[in-house]
Amino acid sequence: MTKEWVKLSMMAAGFLLAAASLVEAQSAQHCAPREQVVERLASKYGETRQSMGLGSNNSVVEVFASVASGSWTITVTMANGVTCLVASGQAFEELAEALPPEGDDA
Repeated sequence: MTKEWVKLSMMAAGFLLAAASLVEAQSAQHCAPREQVVERLASKYGETRQSMGLGSNNSVVEVFASVASGSWTITVTMANGVTCLVASGQAFEELAEALPPEGDDA
């Protein structure tokens, strides 16, 4: 029984190391200098910046989208100028909804 636990523990540790390496590799693939990311979104997907805001740690969160194709991408740019892709998808739609009146908790 002890040998089985040792084997199981070693396999679990191996899987954890492999998963950590995979996450690190994937993270590196989805980040680049902001200029490169913006150029790629424009040239390959026809996306332009639709909105932006300040996130935690002074990061800038932006939504890029193509009204023509409906593709969209959310990016986060850190203070060092590196931009990472956070999410992307299809069926982007501009909305012109009125804000609720001040003091309304809706």
